[in-house]
Amino acid sequence: YFYQKMWETIKATGKWQGEVWNRRKSGESYCEWLSISTIYNDDDSVSRRIGFIRDSTDEKLNKETIWRQANFDDLTGLLNRRALTERLDQEIKQSGSSGLPFALMLVDLDRFKEVNDMLGHAVGDALLKIVGQRMENCFSSTCAIGRLGGDEFAIVIGEIADIPSVGSIASSLLERLATPYRLGHDFAFTSASIGITFYPQDAEDITSLWKNADQAMYAAKRLGRNQYQYYTHALQETADKRGRLSRDLHEAIQGNQFILHYQPIVYLQAGTIHKAEALVRWKHPELGMISPADFIPIAEENGQIVEIGDWVFYEAANQVAHLHEIYSSEFQISINKSPVQFRSNSNQHENWLEYLTERKLQGRSIVVEITEGLLMEAKEDIYSQLMLFRDNGMQVALDDFGTGYSSLSYLKKFDIDYIKIDQSFIRNLTSHSEDITLCEAMVVMAHKLGIKVIAEGVETEQQRDLLQQIGCDYGQGYFFSKPLPAEAFEQYLKEHPERVALRRVVI
Repeated sequence: YFYQKMWETIKATGKWQGEVWNRRKSGESYCEWLSISTIYNDDDSVSRRIGFIRDSTDEKLNKETIWRQANFDDLTGLLNRRALTERLDQEIKQSGSSGLPFALMLVDLDRFKEVNDMLGHAVGDALLKIVGQRMENCFSSTCAIGRLGGDEFAIVIGEIADIPSVGSIASSLLERLATPYRLGHDFAFTSASIGITFYPQDAEDITSLWKNADQAMYAAKRLGRNQYQYYTHALQETADKRGRLSRDLHEAIQGNQFILHYQPIVYLQAGTIHKAEALVRWKHPELGMISPADFIPIAEENGQIVEIGDWVFYEAANQVAHLHEIYSSEFQISINKSPVQFRSNSNQHENWLEYLTERKLQGRSIVVEITEGLLMEAKEDIYSQLMLFRDNGMQVALDDFGTGYSSLSYLKKFDIDYIKIDQSFIRNLTSHSEDITLCEAMVVMAHKLGIKVIAEGVETEQQRDLLQQIGCDYGQGYFFSKPLPAEAFEQYLKEHPERVALRRVVI
């Protein structure tokens, strides 16, 4: 048929040009550019036809390579963002014709960075390839699947007749992606967070579709990961609020809008207090008191947590120096330190130590609280920073213990002084509960390693008594006191003089 059409064109016009596939003597196929022209006699009969042939195999392969690079992800072979955006444009036109909606699904792997840090980037790349394959196996060929970069993927599902079915598809995908990955001799475990938005219900342009799916995906992350969330207008309101807080954070420190509250940490065997945790609060001039749960994640995302963390340290150091003067030189204040601060290139820790020396404070006056996730990174620069604390007498507490993935080797390698049992284990604590067994096991394990234990979220007398019985060292929670501003905290100590540890205690 091809050659029939070619000769019809030559007979009608006297010329033809285009690509044809031929075969070499070796049997190898190759592409050639063929141009045919006709020379006529005086009576318009054909005298001869002249053909010009050029081997265009390399040129064609180069064009195909450029096209693939422009439209496909090198690692997974899936579509890239550019190609997916073009597909969205096509789906918008198709939806206008069919009257059926389509969905954009944004998929982000959970804790993928931990896989890269622990097993290496080569293993991480291998995992991403398998993720791409699992996605292709989960969707029909009519869906467009792509990798946007890093550990972020997207799927376009066209002409949806049954919108609720998209939730079933997302659930199936979550199940497949959560299945352990065998990578050589290693196993990797990860899950995914999925955001879903629909055209035209949620948005009528491509930019808004990407934004909506992104907001829904981050909502799934904040709600605990390994789940999917649909875009809603409430998410947009939340995003607008986060945007405002992000902008206003720039003025918060210069405007003296941050304050520290202090929550006592009680030595359970004697009921005395020689420790407290400093908790930052933001008193917004228009919005009032803003919870750290609202602004700390934003500050970590935009890097402002480094400046906020510096302010917290100096404020806490000044407060502990004051408490040393009026109560006891053994008083300690704990401060929370974000993983983002450890990754910062600033020399803040050296400046902290110099400031403690200026204030004539020992390093043990400040306890740095870190998360289990930080230990999982196990990077040399993080290790050296923690060792700098140890060498200068500063102690380290591991916050929210029991909710992450730390191992005993990490506890010893990083010379942890305290573990803080997460309040989820304390909340339903009774003498016959599984939680009391878990708490006791944590206490025994920690004491065997020379680590002291702080129980968070103590709210009842029964919880306090049970923690005493299993040998827990310290308790912290509303049963003793809520977090208090500096003046109110000092007043609390004055009203409970029997609780203030004036003698030397082992900390």
